[in-house]
Amino acid sequence: MIEVRDLRVRYGGRVVADVPELDVREGECVAIVGESGSGKSTTLMSLLGLTPDAEISGHVRVCGVDVLTASPRRLREIRGARVALVMQSPQAALSPATRLGVLMRRALKLHGIGRPAHPRPGPKDGTPPQPAPGKGRLEEIMGEAVEAVMLDREILRRYPHEISGGQAQRFAIALAIALGAEVILADEPTSALDVTVQAEVVGVLRRLREERGLALLLVSHDLALVSTIADRVLVMKDGAVVESGPAARVLAEPSHPYTRELLEALP
Repeated sequence: MIEVRDLRVRYGGRVVADVPELDVREGECVAIVGESGSGKSTTLMSLLGLTPDAEISGHVRVCGVDVLTASPRRLREIRGARVALVMQSPQAALSPATRLGVLMRRALKLHGIGRPAHPRPGPKDGTPPQPAPGKGRLEEIMGEAVEAVMLDREILRRYPHEISGGQAQRFAIALAIALGAEVILADEPTSALDVTVQAEVVGVLRRLREERGLALLLVSHDLALVSTIADRVLVMKDGAVVESGPAARVLAEPSHPYTRELLEALP
């Protein structure tokens, strides 16, 4: 689903992210960890072509699309529909004056999901054309998506200020599901949540991986959280990958001093 080789992201000649190798397969979770400014989020954004002012080199293929050579139109086609980005504070991206159902409906229609077929022409006797097949399918897609993340369908009638941070995060994941995303890129998705809600969100992501085969690339500084969900881990410092491997090995027997420092900082 994600294949990266020799990725380098530069701003003004300065390398801010250098990733020799990164693969995420179907149903797998790979975590990128490190302190603030280590290049984690920059790496994530480069996978969607969302670093317009940067100089990028290397090989980046996401869902079969060569991100570094694809046209802007091709990138827009895969963003959301095949690869979804879940940010740290999704409520900041939700219009406070618009109900969640309206927001989701607009996003789905933008990607052509749930769009009804053209009505079948009526008989020549002048009777009205028959209704288009699939009427109401959009609402069903939306309802199924929110239920998949353990939310009640009633939440689609609420405004962003009427839901909690954890519900907003799960709504963002539900939108990715409704769009049919095969890959989720999650940038610190639980850092603004309390411990109990963090566990709920992680539980949803884990279940979606198992049931739907979603590929998950998770950016986090929380090694305790990473240990509960990641199959493999990349550790970044000052823009470079200093250690990578199976999560069980990296978190139990780290080989790099910086990784040991991160683990020692755990409460």
